Amino acid sequence: MKIKWLGHSCFLITNKRGINILTDPFDDTLGYKMTKEKINIITISHEHYDHNNTMGIKGKPVVLKGTVNRDTHKMIFKGISSYHDSVYGKNRGNNTIFIIKTDEMVLCHLGDLGHVLENRQLEEINQVDILFIPVGGYYTLNHIQADQVIEQLKPKIVLPMHYKTDAIKWPIDPLSFFLDKKDNIKIMGENSFEIEAGALPEKTAVYVLDY
Repeated sequence: MKIKWLGHSCFLITNKRGINILTDPFDDTLGYKMTKEKINIITISHEHYDHNNTMGIKGKPVVLKGTVNRDTHKMIFKGISSYHDSVYGKNRGNNTIFIIKTDEMVLCHLGDLGHVLENRQLEEINQVDILFIPVGGYYTLNHIQADQVIEQLKPKIVLPMHYKTDAIKWPIDPLSFFLDKKDNIKIMGENSFEIEAGALPEKTAVYVLDY
């Protein structure tokens, strides 16, 4: 499997069979550049312009939103309801956590999760190999809450997302807040990496990608 970070909460995930999954595609006005690859499946966590822009995406992708439970392209996709804030969606609405099962691994994309996970969500998510987690705060989990969610899920690989970079001007925290005092960090030095189920680290590791 190849995982490429396009910026913000958007990743291009390509499995062994060459199927392309795109998570939370953004509008180019955000400051990052969208992929020109042909996409097979898109997951959308919520209806904000920096997460739901399917316009101009190449191919005729299957678009998944909400609490779906679907087998498509020989992969399993499950949407789990959550909130964009810590007050049951009263400020920013709902959010969908997506579980993706492919290449004998379980991926969990938290979207714009704004709260520590409840028991119901933990039961639905269950075991996670690769976790895509927002860490920038203000609109989503902050670095302290992100650490709590990581402890809840105990993934093999953590991919931080939705944090301040030079590309965006939003009032969210930089990645350094999240990385502070962590000792199992792998700086990839590029925007993508490849991984197989048999090569997952034994101890939770944070993989840092460029965009």
